[in-house]
Amino acid sequence: MTSPLTSALVVLLAWWLSTGLILWRVRVADNAAAQGNARAHLASVLGGAPLLGFGIWAAQVSVAMPTIGGVYLGFAGALALWGWVELAFLSGVITGPNSKASPANLPPMARLSRAVTAVLWHEMALLGAMIWLVYVSAGQANHITAATFALLLGARSLAKINLFLGVPRINLHFIPRPIAHMASHFRLAPATTFLPLSIAVLGMICGLLLKSALGATLPHTSLINTILATLAALALLEHLFMVLPLADAKLWAWMLPKPKPTIKTLKD
Repeated sequence: MTSPLTSALVVLLAWWLSTGLILWRVRVADNAAAQGNARAHLASVLGGAPLLGFGIWAAQVSVAMPTIGGVYLGFAGALALWGWVELAFLSGVITGPNSKASPANLPPMARLSRAVTAVLWHEMALLGAMIWLVYVSAGQANHITAATFALLLGARSLAKINLFLGVPRINLHFIPRPIAHMASHFRLAPATTFLPLSIAVLGMICGLLLKSALGATLPHTSLINTILATLAALALLEHLFMVLPLADAKLWAWMLPKPKPTIKTLKD
């Protein structure tokens, strides 16, 4: 599993499968909550604690393993850490102090303030994890976990900024009930200059990483750069989905249970 093509396919499969599993878990909890289980999402996040534990363990162990196995272990650890934080976000457990939808036609600064406070705790969790990974990786031989997390964080930040500024296409298929208000912070509009700039930056990063992967002399170094180049290419594709009329939701929609309507209680 050291050839660039095989490594890229492994990363692609891991990205697709991990994303699908998180969306599936959130949809199952969302359906349970709609039927009256008020703690379904919290239970889902707590049940995912082993994922967090594995990510922490893999990050600590893999940094001292400049081998093919160590690189894949560190990559898996980064996906586990990222996946648990995203699960907590989509479940509405780690979001921000603002849980209300943003009114239309707000002044730009007021709209920005509401958007930032809607995701503040989530961003702080990601930043805290990033700082910890940099600390763990400092002076070590294998930086794949920190590098993977940093690339995911940077790409997600670009995507959030573009969604806030405005893009022609926004995929709202997978937004669960606990964070339904997040959609009010997005803007469906012609793309700003920030979107092509983001695409150019991601394309440049992808090209530089691919060049490094092909020119590396050590197998584990080539693998690290191949993994990162593939992730950068996927981030680039995510941004292209914001302008191209492609049904990207079909990649995972088929594996998710259908959403259930919210039951009416006596209080309602």
